[in-house]
Amino acid sequence: MTRLVAHSSTSLSGCVSVPGDKSISHRALIFGALAVGETRVEGLLEGEDVRATARVLSQLGAEVRRNVDGVWQVFGVGIGGLHEPADLLDFGNSGTAARLLLGVLAGHPLTAFATGDASLRRRPMGRIVEPLKGMGASFVARSGGRLPLAITGASAPAPQTYRLPVASAQVKSAVLLAGLAAPGDTTALEPEPTRDHSERMLRAFGADVRVEAAEDGRAVTVTGQPELMGTAVTVPGDPSSAAFPLVAGLICAGSDLTLPNVGVNPLRTGLFETLTEMGADLVLENRRELAGEPVADLRVRSSALTGIEVPPARAPAMIDEYPVLAVAAACAEGTSVFRGLGELRVKESDRLTAVARGLAACGVAVEETEDSLTVHGRGPGRVAGGAEIKADLDHRIAMAFLVLGLAGQAPVAIDDARTIETSFPAFADLMRGLGADIRAGEMAGETA
Repeated sequence: MTRLVAHSSTSLSGCVSVPGDKSISHRALIFGALAVGETRVEGLLEGEDVRATARVLSQLGAEVRRNVDGVWQVFGVGIGGLHEPADLLDFGNSGTAARLLLGVLAGHPLTAFATGDASLRRRPMGRIVEPLKGMGASFVARSGGRLPLAITGASAPAPQTYRLPVASAQVKSAVLLAGLAAPGDTTALEPEPTRDHSERMLRAFGADVRVEAAEDGRAVTVTGQPELMGTAVTVPGDPSSAAFPLVAGLICAGSDLTLPNVGVNPLRTGLFETLTEMGADLVLENRRELAGEPVADLRVRSSALTGIEVPPARAPAMIDEYPVLAVAAACAEGTSVFRGLGELRVKESDRLTAVARGLAACGVAVEETEDSLTVHGRGPGRVAGGAEIKADLDHRIAMAFLVLGLAGQAPVAIDDARTIETSFPAFADLMRGLGADIRAGEMAGETA
């Protein structure tokens, strides 16, 4: 186990690039494998989650390799061209890899056996299994569709129109990916707009994708059996990863940071909007487009934040950022209320409970319900800290509480920081380069 301890820090400064967007990195590899010819990917996130996707695609017959210059190449096999794997498919900690690739496998007439680490095996896959059954795939799985499971893809995939019971980009993408192998149109009806990286990238590879307003939401439709063509993809910086140094810059006095080339897809910028409403000195500079995705350079300075109430409709645009947003709220003046957070209970851990428990251990008053969190901010420099937080195989919980430790009156320790490698390799080194005092060390305080 790798223990890290964050100590009070001030005047974080510098210009640093955050890792490539995790969602886009997964999709670049997957769509490249389903395309004909070569796909070249620059800026790919080389964390454990994305490497799991690369590994599984190789087992399925696509050639995936990293060049010495850091560019990844994928030599695709075309829609329906993947092979039956000879061994178990291990998705590690990656829910995105598991859910999207189950969608791909549902459209191939093969049988595969899938598993993951202890965290992923706890996460429900039933929301993926049900729509894929409707397209002709069959499953043998544990209760709730949990891994490990066996999938046999459809020999003749059937197009369908599927209404998502919850707003989920992963479920939407799994349905669309299965629909690529089916004749005609497959439509995912989503109650709230979710991140649209799949739609944008599928168009770049040559698919016909339409997005239209629908009753109680919107309809995303893909026309099946296209010939996707390999293309060049440049991955922007991940806004979910940028959230950690960004919030650290806001809550550590005297800080001034620049984070270049960060993705600012409007369906991913809920955190930026919320922090601005809280009084953050946050500016999006040099807005432009990179490989079909909007990007900008983020300039952030330490700020006096105030608590706010965040509308539940904003949750899909910032669902992964709530742990570090709660840290910002803890350092703000006044009370913040976050609603519509039920989805946090089925992430790498029960993030809602993990955040509430961790904040309480650091001296912050919180109230937790089934889908909401209320944080009573302590104000700048008044969070006690002095706690030991269990990461529970959740990278975002680990990073969020290391950020809190930078603004705490006493250090905050993470019991096992290895999980951070899934999405943000060298996180601690990057933060130290900005002036953050993060050290390998002993546990501190009481267990959260």
